[in-house]
Amino acid sequence: MLVIIGYVIVLASVFGGFALNGGHLAALWQPLELVMIGGAALGAFFVGNNGKAVKATLKALPDVLKGSRHTKDLYMEMMSLLFDVLSKVRKEGLMSIEGDIDKPEESPLFSKYPGVLSDHHIIEFMTDYLRLMVSGNMDAFQIENLMDNEIETHHHEGAVPAHCIAKLGDGLPAFGIVAAVMGVVHTMESVGIPPAELGILIAKALVGTFLGILLAYGFIGPLASLLEQKLEETTKMFQCVKVTLLASLNGYAPALAVEFGRKVLYSTERPTFAELEDHIKKSKAK
Repeated sequence: MLVIIGYVIVLASVFGGFALNGGHLAALWQPLELVMIGGAALGAFFVGNNGKAVKATLKALPDVLKGSRHTKDLYMEMMSLLFDVLSKVRKEGLMSIEGDIDKPEESPLFSKYPGVLSDHHIIEFMTDYLRLMVSGNMDAFQIENLMDNEIETHHHEGAVPAHCIAKLGDGLPAFGIVAAVMGVVHTMESVGIPPAELGILIAKALVGTFLGILLAYGFIGPLASLLEQKLEETTKMFQCVKVTLLASLNGYAPALAVEFGRKVLYSTERPTFAELEDHIKKSKAK
């Protein structure tokens, strides 16, 4: 919703200001300029990226229109799940969760938290390292190093769409200049026409530069920034799981291990100690 609101503000400010200054909006409607700029940018996008990057970018774009799913409620749900898992481990031993982590979608433990269960990436990350803990063949330092490497890989992979969109936005002003130059060429070959018509051709040529810059900084560039922010939020979930599991592996009680995880969250989504404790109590009562 904020993306649409932002686009409306951009359009209203630019075109509204132009109209209020006495400009004629019809002069800015140059579909052929848009075809040249958009077509060249699209072609360059396919040339500059492999199939995996193109697929990842197209898959990520619909998410920019959605609000963030990484809310305080989701984090509390995830930490409640971690608390339940670690509590079961502490009471019944590591082998007791083997069935839960092998098939989390069928586990009564995981099924209590559908919001977390719907995120297969975080569930896979969580269950993989719980499985390593069950094996008992790795110490905390080895697991922490492996976690860091996996989180780094996830971050680099998730950054691909933002990088592709940013590069696309960077190229739009140049393609706007290309469209403008083509308009100037057309103007120069028409120097014999009356001055009034010549002025119209020059105006059309300048619209190309205008559109390239507007699309780059008003529409495409902000999308890259938004994708980066969404990636950071996703990475924070992995870091929360990492810190919690490592605290448990180092011998801390479930309540303290979850507190370690709570402390790494952003302040805007981090629940207070009392809020998390209350949520865990309610989850246990279900």
